[in-house]
Amino acid sequence: MTHVRAEFPALDQLVHGKPLVYLDNAATTQKPRVVIEAERHYYEHDNANIHRGVHTLSERATAQYEQAREVVREFINAGSVKEVIFTRNATEGINLVARAWGDANVGAGDEVLITAMEHHSNIVPWQQLCGRTGAVLKVAPIDDRGVLIHDEFVKLLGPKTKMVAITALSNALGTVVPVAQLTALAKAAGAMVLIDGSQSAYHFATDVRKIGADFFVFTGHKLYGPTGIGVLWGREAVLDAMPPFLGGGDMIRSVTFAKTTWNDLPYKFEAGTPHIAGPIGLAAAIRFVQGIGFDAIHAHESALLKYATDAVQAVKGVTIIGTAPEKASVLSFVMDGIHPHDIGTIVDREGVAIRTGHHCAQPVMDRFGIPATARASLALYNTKEDVDALSRALTRVQEVMG
Repeated sequence: MTHVRAEFPALDQLVHGKPLVYLDNAATTQKPRVVIEAERHYYEHDNANIHRGVHTLSERATAQYEQAREVVREFINAGSVKEVIFTRNATEGINLVARAWGDANVGAGDEVLITAMEHHSNIVPWQQLCGRTGAVLKVAPIDDRGVLIHDEFVKLLGPKTKMVAITALSNALGTVVPVAQLTALAKAAGAMVLIDGSQSAYHFATDVRKIGADFFVFTGHKLYGPTGIGVLWGREAVLDAMPPFLGGGDMIRSVTFAKTTWNDLPYKFEAGTPHIAGPIGLAAAIRFVQGIGFDAIHAHESALLKYATDAVQAVKGVTIIGTAPEKASVLSFVMDGIHPHDIGTIVDREGVAIRTGHHCAQPVMDRFGIPATARASLALYNTKEDVDALSRALTRVQEVMG
């Protein structure tokens, strides 16, 4: 993957006089030139609002926007472009489902089931739904490795379970979750299923029809694409039955003061002027990833994660948090007697960018009895040399703080 690294201009810089080592990919990835160029070209040549204009720029912008929808459809193997909703991010997609589907289908005494390793974005919207409706939020626990306890998940499924919302890959632990298997169990119990693919979408191929869920969300900025663009996929029949989430703009078919009727899918859920350059950049990112191939990406990242795990464990005083046998990308750890924020500050002076804190997963931190972790997260452009730099930087932390 060394040749791929050259496609990311942000990686070619000095931080505090040292070459940048970027290991904060679970928060956001860097962008390849093709993505930057795609957005630049739109703003320089095709900048116009979509779906409304008959002039040339509007027609070009609309064509690119809708072509991006087809790129996404193929990327996740959706059955139709009608099932592909552009959002600002995965968080908005989850909130859309919790509001538009949840408010119409969940009532007092019903249950929503999540896991103990969820990102706040897959906790808070369901808490809010339960608060509005009188439903009950259930949480399937994880073990000391950060693995979902399968039997406990099954026990929590029942006739009252209306929605099961689960991550495909934990951003705080790196645990790979068997979402197709869990979806089958949830569907057998009569529940709807939403999968949060924010972390998984840039590491593994996604096939929403094989997973079998009702909804799938992911975000562009972790998939080497722009910020401010995400995707909600939903089964067409389910989306068609849902009321709109926001009102105005392209989500209408007709408006009078007496009545408004809604547009067809997917536009019913895309109110107002969208982030037009976002899908265009996202499509460029998807094509870039497809050009490399997920088999090659997975092989590279798996080998690198093993190398990084061994290297970090060799540093005095380090304990890894999250030791699931099926892991990807994420290496969270603590160091004896040293706060993660101090770790992050010191390694930054060595040119190494990692994330420190609770990673929007405070219940995970509570589960392990810690306030925070330091987190190094890997992407396709990272190398063993990056890991070696991290190891040296952590040794420097021990020298400064030990």
